[in-house]
Amino acid sequence: MAEKFNYYEVLGVDKNAGDDEIKSAYRRMAKKYHPDLYSTKPEAEKKAAEEQFKKINHAYDVLSDKQKRAAYDQYGDENGPMGGGFGGGGAGAQGFGDFDSFFGDFFSAFTGGGRRSARPNGRIDGDDITITITIDFMEAVRGVQKDIPITRQEQCADCRGTGAKSGTAYKSCARCGGTGRVTTRQNTIFGQQVVQSVCPDCRGTGRIITDGCKACGGKGTIKRSRIIHANIPAGIDNGQMITFSNEGNCGKNGGANGNLILIVNVRPHPLFKRKGYDIYFDVPISYTTAAMGGEIEVPTLDGVAKYKVSEGTQTGTLCRLSGKGVKRLNSEMHGDIYFTVQVQTPTGLTRQQKELLTQFDASLTANQSPKQKKFAEYLKK
Repeated sequence: MAEKFNYYEVLGVDKNAGDDEIKSAYRRMAKKYHPDLYSTKPEAEKKAAEEQFKKINHAYDVLSDKQKRAAYDQYGDENGPMGGGFGGGGAGAQGFGDFDSFFGDFFSAFTGGGRRSARPNGRIDGDDITITITIDFMEAVRGVQKDIPITRQEQCADCRGTGAKSGTAYKSCARCGGTGRVTTRQNTIFGQQVVQSVCPDCRGTGRIITDGCKACGGKGTIKRSRIIHANIPAGIDNGQMITFSNEGNCGKNGGANGNLILIVNVRPHPLFKRKGYDIYFDVPISYTTAAMGGEIEVPTLDGVAKYKVSEGTQTGTLCRLSGKGVKRLNSEMHGDIYFTVQVQTPTGLTRQQKELLTQFDASLTANQSPKQKKFAEYLKK
């Protein structure tokens, strides 16, 4: 049984949402559930994200197509009253309304493929480019500039993106009559069904190039390598993304360029553990310092700080250095540093040291070790 789900809810939009709102929601949700972000997650979480990613792409495929959306709003299925719905097992006998469009959209947000509008010669926005980079812990804390090599599709300078040799004209596509769409009829167990799909001859443009541009091979775009100077802001955390507008693949027919999406992985630090903008770690102190109190040195993000340990400090005591944590993104405020005291019990004692400790222990009263006293009282019950 094919799974049914609400396309509007999947994208997080209202039923009356406009095209721009739907497109914006699609990009936001597709980035959120992109498989690259879940590559190191547990298998169950990874699989759930993959399924959600499929739903997001299918929902957008339907809601961005006026005919499919109208059918879905009326019948609850983009294929009309006899539609088969969307499921993990494929299209089935009915198929998707536009098989090519579905799989083109499935990969377009992160690989390349381009989304074509239903009308011929419509604007086609360029695809986003997603790149994952790895930086050091302190680079994430302080910010860093990285030169990112990318390869993207850019408009051909010779034909200015038309794909045709300069001075030549197009002709209308004979197969689709210039509409960019072809109609086929399929016999199913429910009867005959009419299916529209992208014309394979003109690839949805509605026109055929008679004499292609030699520089780009008639594609209108040329693959080029570039270096993007990326400023990674101070305070960025592992798994966060930075979007560089219009730095992705170029659009066609006047469509906007895609974006460059940078996913940041941060290498772990040997001592510091980050939670949000706060830093956590353990600090070992001597038995004597814990008992008598004293000043200790504590590592911070900006060097070593002095900290006064109170007399009688116990293992597990959590101490705080206010404002010494990670700088918040787009703010001058900082998080805090929290360190946990670990009292070190001396080892390898000499005979004389053992005798001195025995004398010291004998001099202690029960009130000087309240937890030990309470435990001893419990044992006597």
